[in-house]
Amino acid sequence: MTTETAAPGQFTHDQYCDEVLAQTALLARHLVGADLSALVPTCPGWTLRDLVVHTGGVHRWVDTIVRTRSSEPVPDEKVPGGEGPVSDEPDALVDWLLEGAELVVDALRTAGPDVPVWSWGWHRSTGFWARRMTHETVIHRADVALTTGVGFEVAPEFAADALDEWLQIVRYTQQAYPAQPSAELRGGGRSLHLHATDVPPELNAEWLIELDEDGFSWRRGHEKATVALRGPLTDVLLAFYRREPLDGGRVEVLGERELLDFWLERATFV
Repeated sequence: MTTETAAPGQFTHDQYCDEVLAQTALLARHLVGADLSALVPTCPGWTLRDLVVHTGGVHRWVDTIVRTRSSEPVPDEKVPGGEGPVSDEPDALVDWLLEGAELVVDALRTAGPDVPVWSWGWHRSTGFWARRMTHETVIHRADVALTTGVGFEVAPEFAADALDEWLQIVRYTQQAYPAQPSAELRGGGRSLHLHATDVPPELNAEWLIELDEDGFSWRRGHEKATVALRGPLTDVLLAFYRREPLDGGRVEVLGERELLDFWLERATFV
């Protein structure tokens, strides 16, 4: 049974670092010729430029945490270059974004996976941040791709790990912040099943999420549930992250749709 105390995910520290660089490079390619003033439909109120500055700013924020071995949160004003590039030119934004990824990966590689540093989550280590920066970049690359109309795919192993991490995030939020909407994700006898339809069985890309009186738990596996979300793994990931609509034709909902809507409305990231 996966819990919020689990150590960072299934890949090595170097694999996560490699993926941060790879995902950032792909995100940068999505920006070629894009209108940076375009609104991002999956991040209400943000332009494409806002989203890129957020992503590069988070990379620099984590770089500062890791390089300084900080044991507490780092204020935004203490993050060198975190506010974005000085120039408004698109090329300057791309260069700034790529530089931030290189900075955080260099800091993470130098530290290795086991150095204690502050994090907001369940595992206060550099390993936590390598995994978090991977999936932070994956999901924001999806936001950029959906805004610019380019295709989006993620290697199945990383998409599955992103789903594992998202469940850990929501469970941790539920326990650490009881005033948040995620606290309502409880109640005996109800369950959700996520089922990827396009990957080999050995990946075991299926999840059973069971709500109980104390919150929820989950495990990998194929089991009957109150409601099932089925489709290609990338689309299941995006739908579960509320990046893709349930009625968009990419995924299928079987069973009590109301329970899935209930989950999606309350699964929060504080």
